[in-house]
Amino acid sequence: MPYLTSVKPGTAITGVRTGVGVPGLAHPLVAPAEWNELTRPGTPLHWVVLDVADGPGSRPDPHCLEAAGRLRNTGVRVLGRLDTAYGLRTFAEVIADAHRFIDWYQVDGFLLDRCPADRAALPEVRSTVTTLRALHDAHIVLGHGTHPYPGYAEHADQLVTFSGPWSDYRFSQTAEWTADHPPERFCHFVHGVPRPHLDEALRIARWHGAATIYFTDHTHDRNHRARTAPWEPLPGYWDDIVSRIGTGVSE
Repeated sequence: MPYLTSVKPGTAITGVRTGVGVPGLAHPLVAPAEWNELTRPGTPLHWVVLDVADGPGSRPDPHCLEAAGRLRNTGVRVLGRLDTAYGLRTFAEVIADAHRFIDWYQVDGFLLDRCPADRAALPEVRSTVTTLRALHDAHIVLGHGTHPYPGYAEHADQLVTFSGPWSDYRFSQTAEWTADHPPERFCHFVHGVPRPHLDEALRIARWHGAATIYFTDHTHDRNHRARTAPWEPLPGYWDDIVSRIGTGVSE
């Protein structure tokens, strides 16, 4: 099978429960049913990303505050989306957004989306993460979308080591250095996964040692300006995902 690598079979899956990390739903006014669905008891959520308006927005949004609060009241971690633009945004801009997420929405941590992955950018990302942790006892996810330089793993709670289409994921390889870390350190986001291939996608995630996943049948629309477009609605087979990896959510 093309996605199997030299990582020892079985070492990435023993005793680890797979869960869902939601990269960013549409605004609660646009997708109220989706936000409500996430509060159902037993839903296997590791965290949900709050993206108000390509970040925290310019002013507090009461609808987002309410949606985030309902999730946090059920014990679900809420992360604010910080766009690093692959290192093009300044340190001050990213930290200012983090302050707004904390002050306005009481987030539990951050997804640093479009995070650089090369060795040269590591010092800047390390400084950003250190500052975020000083501001807040934050859960930090670095959204590389690919396997980064291994040193990034020392400075974040989780790394997104794949983000892309099913056509690439089903033939993907994993970096050997990831075998030195437990599966709960890694996340995979895959769009365009057909329903009949959902079990195969879950097997790939387990073999690659990623315990946090988000699979959806929605695809990226190049005409849609939002980078989060494939993730904004819940998958059409959301109940199937919950039943496979959750604790048994009733219909």
